[in-house]
Amino acid sequence: MEEGFVDDWADLLTEMPSAKKENSTFYDKWTEQASAKHIDPVLSASNALRKLYPKHSMVTTSDFRLHPMAFPGAQIIPLEHNPLVTTLGFAPLSRSSAPVPGVLTTRVIAGGFKLNWQSYVLSLTCVQYPVGLAGYGTQSFILHEGSEEPARQLLLACGLWSESIHNEIWVFNQGFWQKDGGLWDSIQQADWKDVILKDKFKKAFQKDIYGFFDSEQLYKDLGIPWKVGCLYSGAFCNGKTISLKTVMKTCDARGYTPLYVKSFQSFAGDEYSMRTVFNKARQLAPCVLVLEDLDSLITDRNRSFFLNELDGLEGNEGLLVLGTTNHFDRLDPGLSTRPSRFDRKYLFDDPDRDERALYAIYWQNKLKNNESISFPDTLVDKVADATDRFSFAYLKEAFVSALVTLAGLDEDVQSSFSSVLMEQIDILRKQLDKPKEVKASQTSRGDLPLSPSAWNIGLLGLNNRGQLLYPTVRLYRL
Repeated sequence: MEEGFVDDWADLLTEMPSAKKENSTFYDKWTEQASAKHIDPVLSASNALRKLYPKHSMVTTSDFRLHPMAFPGAQIIPLEHNPLVTTLGFAPLSRSSAPVPGVLTTRVIAGGFKLNWQSYVLSLTCVQYPVGLAGYGTQSFILHEGSEEPARQLLLACGLWSESIHNEIWVFNQGFWQKDGGLWDSIQQADWKDVILKDKFKKAFQKDIYGFFDSEQLYKDLGIPWKVGCLYSGAFCNGKTISLKTVMKTCDARGYTPLYVKSFQSFAGDEYSMRTVFNKARQLAPCVLVLEDLDSLITDRNRSFFLNELDGLEGNEGLLVLGTTNHFDRLDPGLSTRPSRFDRKYLFDDPDRDERALYAIYWQNKLKNNESISFPDTLVDKVADATDRFSFAYLKEAFVSALVTLAGLDEDVQSSFSSVLMEQIDILRKQLDKPKEVKASQTSRGDLPLSPSAWNIGLLGLNNRGQLLYPTVRLYRL
């Protein structure tokens, strides 16, 4: 039967040329004119290369993650006496981190290359061809004088490199995961010493993060899923973002990949984005999934699908979900109060007097080597007393504005840092227009006793003074 199939196929190909006849009518002429050969650039290129290199094996790919020219582990040299067609583009660079404002980029339209990888010498041919109305595809052909195994291993190495991060953060936006080196650079500046919180609150905060990753076996012994969600709420600019940056930096350094979601909106809809996000998180677990501004990410339309991904039938083992919101009251109860979704809740409220004093001491230490600025301990108390209801952002603005004002004063103008700082505090005080009352759902309900041998697994909530907001189930290590 197989031979018959081959013979029939050969007969068909043989008969096709003879089917042509003299065009005698308009219909015949138009049919010939409107008919065209079937176009398949990959098949045509493969056929041509096999004829040129009959003793070589060939492996081909159009997957951008397997593109050998983007793989730093291979040496690629253009072949002599072989036309190389490229197109140039321009990539602007950040003025703060690059010596030049931009560089030219090169994309190969068609070209052949010698490729050295490990102990192998291979041949690489790349071609670009139109796809659809305005797109293009890129095909790579790797030839080896021998088996195709070296080419396959090379492409596997390319794929592993492509899916790894190298001083980058995975960022999801507009339906795609992309690597962001700029965000990685930004979080490297974050440090726990710059997170001004009471020691009790900060230790509980850190323990929830690092304790989760260290307690996989405990979760298994207790027969509960190894996953947890932490929700950080509070007014703008009270430490949520700097805390998240520090968590992302430190978890990345410990080998737990941080994933950052900018938006679920995409060309394929929110549900597609959510599925893509959680699939990536499950693939890289144990990892940290950061969802900033949950009240904006989750809407009435996509909430049900999100809850199913977060706490549905599919397991999220090893997944630490960190969510933030400036508007706790806008969250659906399925997110804000339902157990097993966001088990720990932390309120980043406006700093109280002790925290304002800690922040003033933070600046006192930063400026201690500046001989032109006098920052006595008495100024710490003055600042703490004068900044009631100031957020950390307002406090920072007071110090930065004072330093900028001092730097701009004429040399003959004598003004102390203390007087300028207090003037800036008075200016900000007049601008301050914030509600004085904390909502009843987020008032404190007593102190949380901490034990170094205890793991908090259950519904937990703290404000930034280390006070318990919600009931908690405490499970102790035996």
